[in-house]
Amino acid sequence: MAIEGSSTSSTRRIRLGMVGGGRDAFIGGVHRIASRIDDRYELVAGAFSSTPEKSKASAADLGVADDRAYGDYVEMAKREARLKNGIEAVAIVTPNHMHFPVAREFLKRGIHVICDKPLTSTLADARKLAKVAEASGALFVLTHNYTGYPMIRQAREMIARGDIGAIRLVQVEYAQDWLSEPLEETGQKQAGWRTDPAQSGAGGSTGDIGTHAFNLASFVSGLELSQLCADLDSFVEGRQLDDNGHVLMRFSGGAKGMLWCSQVAPGNENALKLRIYGEKGGLEWAQEDPNYLWYTPLGQPKQLLTRNGAGATAAGQRLSRIPGGHPEGYLEGFANIYTEAADAIVARRSGNPIPDGVMFPGIDEGLAGVAFVTACVESSRRGGSWVKFGTYCKR
Repeated sequence: MAIEGSSTSSTRRIRLGMVGGGRDAFIGGVHRIASRIDDRYELVAGAFSSTPEKSKASAADLGVADDRAYGDYVEMAKREARLKNGIEAVAIVTPNHMHFPVAREFLKRGIHVICDKPLTSTLADARKLAKVAEASGALFVLTHNYTGYPMIRQAREMIARGDIGAIRLVQVEYAQDWLSEPLEETGQKQAGWRTDPAQSGAGGSTGDIGTHAFNLASFVSGLELSQLCADLDSFVEGRQLDDNGHVLMRFSGGAKGMLWCSQVAPGNENALKLRIYGEKGGLEWAQEDPNYLWYTPLGQPKQLLTRNGAGATAAGQRLSRIPGGHPEGYLEGFANIYTEAADAIVARRSGNPIPDGVMFPGIDEGLAGVAFVTACVESSRRGGSWVKFGTYCKR
């Protein structure tokens, strides 16, 4: 029995560090909110910016002690690994090109990693990181946050139990409009690094949002991609990376798919949509209306399934926090990934297996995402020829 004021291994908050995410950084704030929604983490250290001065200023903003604010992630990894109450996990929220070196430093010291997507900026680094993660024994969590939505978990469960029969068609799209003009030329930070090959990698829209679309389609359908054919464009003059992509996909087992990702589609804010059709019915979900899942059994009226209504499944309800009719969305979906990771970390802390039902994207999904971008770029360079996806996924 726990003594009042003490904490057991299963109830003590996870000591979390962060690399990146300082002042004016968007995704760092999202990760911090997600980590705190279920009160499972405490942010205690960070290398929040590229200089000690900026990092300490950000640490002060966040209530992190001055002596746990680092100007260098290598120094942070070394010192935190030695501290008795050092961090147990680190959130990596830097531009893509820094994911590999930062994750490597913490993984090799046995510190769990929660990393923003994509896994790395190059396929070579993704393969190296996969080996580092395997050797370390530490957990690696990739925050493909859309897999944390309750109705996405329900769609995955329905497909797995055969509700729509053998899958024939997968349609997924992710459309935005925020890069319809050369925003990177104005000094805007988010646009700047996302359109810079040195920081983002070979893919623009494919790496930024196409990887989300591909991951979501794979997660829900359970299908493995065998071949793809891509046509990528940079519509904004002078832009070095693609801002629009059309991809045809062939899956193992005979299913076919189409993926469209665009950041130059006026009128679209964050329009991630997924439709999957099988021999007995179909499912449709849209991120901008995430609490609903359309189910269309063949020959029957279209059914609207809600997060907590009739037809809700255990897989979705397990990740739902509030009563039906109260919307859950982006931050809660992100938080679900953090909470699934927390359950896994606590299990490791106690020497127990990861609990049944706990799932989160990991190193394999990360490698597949970078392989997807690489294969799309290569296919488009070849004039839209078909390429074998498995070739790119090899470790």
